[in-house]
Amino acid sequence: MAVYDDIIFKVVRDAEADLEQRLDADIMYFNSEIRMNIFPWFREVIEKLARRPEKKSAIAIFLTTPGGQAEVVEKLVEVVRAHFDLVNFVVPVAAMSAGTIFCMSGDKIFMDYSSSLGPIDPQVPDREGKYLIPALGHLDKVKEIIEKSRNNTITPVEFQWLLNQDLAMLRFYEQARDLSIALLEKWLVQYKFKDWLTHRTSSPGTAVTLEEKRTRANEIAKLLSNNAHRHSHGRMIGMNTLRKTCKLEIDDFGGDPDLQKAVRTYNDALSEYLARAQIRNFLYNRHLN
Repeated sequence: MAVYDDIIFKVVRDAEADLEQRLDADIMYFNSEIRMNIFPWFREVIEKLARRPEKKSAIAIFLTTPGGQAEVVEKLVEVVRAHFDLVNFVVPVAAMSAGTIFCMSGDKIFMDYSSSLGPIDPQVPDREGKYLIPALGHLDKVKEIIEKSRNNTITPVEFQWLLNQDLAMLRFYEQARDLSIALLEKWLVQYKFKDWLTHRTSSPGTAVTLEEKRTRANEIAKLLSNNAHRHSHGRMIGMNTLRKTCKLEIDDFGGDPDLQKAVRTYNDALSEYLARAQIRNFLYNRHLN
């Protein structure tokens, strides 16, 4: 098995070297739930990359995640932005929820037709702190039952359930929702829209104002946080939907067959290794291993 792993990581290192050249960036593979337990590890990897004499000004984070906590995303962004001028995200398969928020802090987002982001429904710890649950789903249910109460259609079971809700926790869920939207709006304007200087479709050639950037960022945040529209916390949002509906500029790595092959070779080899070894959290760069 060790020999097989050596072969896998030889493929991974070669693919990463190829990607460094193609993207003109340092590479970081990130496959993990976004929780505070990974923060020290993430910080260590970024700092080690930044200390290398061959450090590039840009980093490309290959992101795979089911989501996590918006507060942790904010910390990760602070760390990576302290060391790299340009931060790009590559989504080989899926970056959901908090992963989507993380991507919105990037200067560029690379996807292809099979890649997906997800609704920005923040995940928050349950009462015991053991599991993460989607905040918006919980708030939506409370809102639904309150509406039933207003219309005198609430059942005794629903009424009892409503009485048992922890108001402090509900407020915590609301704050997590508001933070997710605020971070997305801030980072889109600061990073993703920084080169959006003139209009391309409406009033072509006219200058884009800061207020217009803020308005577009708010529209995107509302679309991605519309739980009722997406119906499911786990529903995936493809590149074309992000482009057409959200009007987000996405770089299609599938437009370059050689780049697409390198991305998939890198990601698939590491994903296969993690699945076989049953590893849930993994950060990687060949220079640090």
